[in-house]
Formats: sequence, C-alpha cells, structure tokens
Amino acid sequence: MTDLHATVVGAGLAGCEAAWQLARQGIHVTLIEMKPEKMTPAHHSPLFAELVCSNSLRSDRLTNAVGLLKEEMRLCHSLVMEAADASRVPAGGALAVDRESFSGYITRALTEHPLVTVEGREVTEIPDGPVIIATGPLTSDDLSDAIARLPGLETLNFYDAAAPIVTQESLNMERIFRQSRYGRGDDYLNCPMTEEEYNAFVDALLTAETAEIHGFEETKVFEGCMPVESMARRGRMVLAFGPLKPVGLIDLRTGKEAFAVVQLRQDNATGTLYNIVGFQTRLKWPEQKRVFGLIPGLEKAEFARYGVMHRNTFLHSPGFLNAHFEMIARPQCYFAGQMTGVEGYVESAASGLLCGLSLGRDLNGLGTVELPGITAMGAMGRYISTPNKHFQPMNCAFGLIDGLVVDKQHKKIRNKQERYTVISQRALDFMQGWCQEIYGAQD
Repeated sequence: MTDLHATVVGAGLAGCEAAWQLARQGIHVTLIEMKPEKMTPAHHSPLFAELVCSNSLRSDRLTNAVGLLKEEMRLCHSLVMEAADASRVPAGGALAVDRESFSGYITRALTEHPLVTVEGREVTEIPDGPVIIATGPLTSDDLSDAIARLPGLETLNFYDAAAPIVTQESLNMERIFRQSRYGRGDDYLNCPMTEEEYNAFVDALLTAETAEIHGFEETKVFEGCMPVESMARRGRMVLAFGPLKPVGLIDLRTGKEAFAVVQLRQDNATGTLYNIVGFQTRLKWPEQKRVFGLIPGLEKAEFARYGVMHRNTFLHSPGFLNAHFEMIARPQCYFAGQMTGVEGYVESAASGLLCGLSLGRDLNGLGTVELPGITAMGAMGRYISTPNKHFQPMNCAFGLIDGLVVDKQHKKIRNKQERYTVISQRALDFMQGWCQEIYGAQD
C-alpha cells in the first residue's frame, strides 16, 4: 500500500475523472466538494458529476471528433464513460444519459473506493502539495480570487445557458412525430413548423422579456451555448439554418420536410422528460412558457425545468498550463475541466483524465503523460497550451487534430466522412498500443 497522496478540488466531471485515475494508480485521494453545503445557482443535486445543461454527451460516432474522444477515454478506463454507457438513454447517434443514474453511478464508485476520502467543504485557497483544481465554470468567488492572484494569469468570464425540460405527458403528440435525422432511428420527438408558424415564433422571441444578468455581454456567450433569443437577433432565418433546421427529417404523415423543426431529446431513462434541443435561453420564466408554447406540440407543455443562464469562468491557459494541464510555474499543480478552456462535458472529463493520469505517474516516478496531436486528447492539450492571444473555449474538433500526410504514396481523401474515419482509426491504433504500455502493469 502506497502512502502517496493528492488533493482534487471539485467533484464535477473533470474532478471525478481525475480522482478515479489517481486512485487506479494507487494514490490516496482527498476529493473536496462544496456541495451540498454550498450550492451554485446552476446546481440542484447533491450528487457528483451533475449534468447542469443538457443530458447529451453528443455524438458517439467516429466521424465526429467527440466520438473519437469518447473511444480514447474508454481505452483509458474512464469512469465517466463507464457511467455514461451504463445509464444511456435513446438519442440516435448521440450518447445521452439519465442524469440521476449517471451521477449516482459516479458518486457510488468514488465514495466506495478505499483510496478516496471525500470532504464536504468549500476551498478558498489553492491547497499545498500535489493538487488538481477542477472547480468548473462556477468556481466560488473566494477561490476565483485566489486563482486570479497567480502570477501572469488572466481570468476571463463568459456566460452559459441551459435549455428547458418539459414533461412527455404534456406534449400534444398529434402535432409531433418521432424520428432521428437521416433515417438513424426514431429517438427524437420533432415539432414541425410551417413558415407562418416559424415567423410568428421568431417575432414572439424577438420581443420577449429577458432576465437581467449583471455584466451580461452578447460577445461573452460561448457560441455552442448561445441563447436561442440571441441567435434570433442575428437574422430571421438563423434558427431555421441552426437548431431548427428541418434537413434529414421527413414527417411521414405528410411525406414532406417542414419549413423548420424543433427537436426534443429524451432526458431520463423512463422517457417522462424531454429537453428542447438547442433552446438555451435567458428569457424570464413566464415568457418561456408563453413563447415556447407557440411551438406546435408544446401548446400546453409543462416545464419540469425552465431554461437558466449562469456565469462561466475560464483561464487564459496558454503560457499558464502545459499540454497535460499542469501549471508551468508550479509543478504538480493541475487545472482541469471547463475552466481551462475546453468546452463540453466529454472534453472536461477528458482533461481530468489526463490530469489524474499525469499526476499519478509523476508521483509514482514514471514521468508525466505526453500524447501526440494525432489523438483527440493530445490535440486538446496542445490547443489549451499553445500561445494564442485570442484564446477562447473550444470543443474537440478534427480541425485541432493532425491531418493525414498527403504524398505520392498517400492521396488526399476527399470524402470528409471517410477522411475522419481514417484519422480516428489512426488515433485509436496509437492509443491501443499506448494504453497497453501505460496501463499494462495495472491491469
């Protein structure tokens, strides 16, 4: 039994994954989480790894970069991926989960692990010794102030939003049809709109009253979480070409593609709750009920949760963190999760995985983790550590991953899906050998 010890602050996706990877390497972990003693405006559950916004971990296909990232994490014995696979709910080609089952799985795994000690308290200063800070975009004010005092660091704020959730029994199924895009099953509920209905909805959205957010600026909202009313202000047809695009959906009752389609995705295992896809919002709650009630099928919708908006904080990581998320000026002090500038549930968990694996190897005298840019995790670490004065949060994307070498022997693959498949297979081939070397002694 080892006497090596590390501290992880924050039991969100990144912190839980980091603690799990440390414990798997025989490191004693103190996992500190301020919930439920102190809650943020966006959190409601006392469980670890609470999914605040959507219940979707996005695409599970290797033709999508986040699908590749998931497979890399599975090869690395990710607790988050294990929990997600165990609590999956139907979502076509995406990986969506039952929120409570997902968080409960992770909470049990860590609280029952013999090398993990959980402490319920707020951290206001960065702990001494080996530590991973994974307090997320809603880091408390005192700890944010402590982080901001670190030499040479810029802290930046933007705003994030969550979509509403409605009850299935309140939906008007006479107006709604079930189908996933491009014939990939029938996991989504679809609310088709005529051009007249779409224009009436946009008009109502543009004139609806929004909740005041102190210091709110449109330019500080991450594009992937842009409120639906903010998108509508960019142009009348922006929604029809964005979250309401009808492409790949044919209403079998009419045999036609609608002018616009609002999609609903199952939010729990029993199928009693559905979230409105892409409808992050800061509309006042009565306005949400009024405006979203104009969507065909949602005329009498009951809201299990209204959309909310909250502050997000992220670091200017380039020059502050290296490619495995370790603070350059203070070895064995790591930052993980969305606060580092990775964006999304899976990306946050992956950064925690890299932190936990790297710190654990360092403590065991095995050196830190180095992954090349041909892998999704390696490319993600490279992105947050490469100098960039316009640094902004970023989802995992093939544009970050090294492309294929094109020469006389290797012709360019022009079909994008084929090219992405080859890039993904190259990454997984590397990861399989790498993981066998890294984890072989443990497993």
